[in-house]
Formats: sequence, C-alpha cells, structure tokens
Amino acid sequence: MTTLFIADLHLDPARPQITELFERYLASDEVRQADALYILGDLVEAWIGDDDDAELPARIARAIRGVRDAGVPVYFMVGNRDFLLGQDFANRAGFELLDDGTVHTLHGQPTLLMHGDVLCTDDVAYQAVRQQVRTPQWQAQVLSMPLDARRAFAAKAREDSRAHTGSTMETIMDVNAEAVANAMRQAGVTRLIHGHTHRPAVHRFQLDGQTAERIVLGDWYEHGSVLKVDANGATLHGLGAE
Repeated sequence: MTTLFIADLHLDPARPQITELFERYLASDEVRQADALYILGDLVEAWIGDDDDAELPARIARAIRGVRDAGVPVYFMVGNRDFLLGQDFANRAGFELLDDGTVHTLHGQPTLLMHGDVLCTDDVAYQAVRQQVRTPQWQAQVLSMPLDARRAFAAKAREDSRAHTGSTMETIMDVNAEAVANAMRQAGVTRLIHGHTHRPAVHRFQLDGQTAERIVLGDWYEHGSVLKVDANGATLHGLGAE
C-alpha cells in the first residue's frame, strides 16, 4: 500500500486548469487505491472561512469527499493560506484535521508532518505576522466580517505576501537547519515531511549520529507534485497539467 502526500496546491479561480488537475488526480486509481491521502496545507490561494459560498470550496469538498467515500482516509493540515479552515468544512469534505507537528507512523517509520512555515525562523517579519493571525481573537474578528469584506481583505493579504516575497532573500524564506533539527529531536523522529517552501527535494543528513531525512513537497502552480511513501521509502513525482 502507498501513502500519498500533497501540499501547496494554491487552488484559485484564476488557474482553473490546476483545479481540474486536482479533481482528476483525486478521482484517479492512484488515489482511490492508496491507504491514505495527506494534504499538508495551502490547498487554496486564500481561505476566507468555511461559510464561503463560492464555487471553488464546493468543488474541493466534492473531490475530497469522493476519496473518503471510496474508503481512503484523508488528513488535512492547515497552512499559511488556509489557516481559517475549520471543522465545518472538514465535516463537509470528509477529512480529519491534523495539528501542525503531528507524528504518524508510515509503514513502520514514525514521521513528523508539518506545513513547514514555522521552520522558516530566519524570516522574522513573517513569523511575527503568523503569530498574530493564529490567535483566536484575530480569527474571530476576521470571520465576523461580511464575505465581500473578507474577500477584499484576502486580496490585500496576497498582495502584501507577494511584496514580502519579492523583497526578501530566498535563503531567509527557507527553513532554518537548527529549527528542523530541534523539531525532529522534540518529536523523536528521523524523518520529516513538509511543504511551504516550494522546493521539492529529499534531503538526507546526520542528526545526533543518525541518518535523517527531510522531504519537501512541491507546489502546484504550474503542474502537480505528489510524494509517494511505501515500505521501500519515499519518492516524489510530478503530474503534468493539461
């Protein structure tokens, strides 16, 4: 059996071909015959609340519910674009919400699962914003706004994010090696899977005298990216957009 991981799809009405790719992939035999599907954050470009009445959330819910109805458990971890996603949508789509930093045993190996943004500790400005927007008070205030106001707010947040990304060195926005090591030590694991950085790769390194592995999931801006984990290890592969 194979366990599948995806992240950083950034689904958006402006890129309908990627939403269609997502729907086709979730309907594929590869997914429907897997032992589990994990989505490690940033499923959408922006999430304004579980009460969003736009077409995209409904399509996402149907696609994921189809996987669950086929008997494949689906696990979801919020990222920095969809941290407002909550239990109401999880119930609709049929997936289980995971806390960032959850450890699951995959084919006999305990594995730390993260979105990845908390590991980018060199980006001090981003971490300050993250800390603010993850408070219940801030989220309650935003979710109390009308949908149109939230859509405008999300558009402005995306503009600010692009400006920050464009003016910040790439090395600062990547994970910090010591933050990675500390997270893995605390979890007691030698394998970590995360997304966020859009730099798909399998990194092997020494952690306290043991061989450790950090697997980074790819984004879906131009085409799909999937991690397959089985008893023989982990492999990354792409999906071509049509």
